[in-house]
Amino acid sequence: MVSMATSQEMLNFYLQAEISVLQGQSVRYGERQLTRADLEQIQAGRLFWQLQVDRETRPRGASRVGLADFGGTT
Repeated sequence: MVSMATSQEMLNFYLQAEISVLQGQSVRYGERQLTRADLEQIQAGRLFWQLQVDRETRPRGASRVGLADFGGTT
């Protein structure tokens, strides 16, 4: 299991990488274009680390599922 500090740091790195790519981390030289990172891979990594941070910060015993009561009475 990865420690919380590491998970949060990794999430922060992926967020910064995503921002860099979205701000234009590719350059064109004539007909050739160089892209330094793959946005889809970065977003997949960010999602992984976000879920890890969420798991680590969720109170013990807390459920990710909510229950709805459609019985009409309160």
